[in-house]
Amino acid sequence: MVKTIDVVEFEIGGTRYALDILMAREIVEMIPITPVPLAPPYIAGIINLRGEITNIINLNTLLQLPDRGEVMNRKIIVLVPEVAGGSNLGIIVDDVHSVMQVSEDDVETMDATLCHEAFVKGIIKIGEDGGDDAGAKGLVIWIDMTKVLGNLTAAV
Repeated sequence: MVKTIDVVEFEIGGTRYALDILMAREIVEMIPITPVPLAPPYIAGIINLRGEITNIINLNTLLQLPDRGEVMNRKIIVLVPEVAGGSNLGIIVDDVHSVMQVSEDDVETMDATLCHEAFVKGIIKIGEDGGDDAGAKGLVIWIDMTKVLGNLTAAV
């Protein structure tokens, strides 16, 4: 029996990414973010989300991805506190496309060295058969948010 994985598919800079659904608490529309003085460039600031102060990370800056400027459908994916070491944390993405179930057979693992450096769990192949005809549109980069956030706390 083939195991399936639930992920949230989102977009940054025209590229499709995913993270484990169990890491996402909720997805909220973009709201005004209060900047934090002397914060690193990847910290967009903080928001008051229903009475809870939530730190907001600009994921494209953190992962050194190109910024497309103003995007109409920008969203915040609020992570479960357990992922962020007990903190309330959200990540800014250009858009959230869907929650999808992916078969383990459709996930291509990458070289361990590259995965560690790039914070990639694998590449999800989307399409009829996941074959070459799917092209770049058929690829979703599965981000290892645990490693991304672990790297942040190690750097502090």
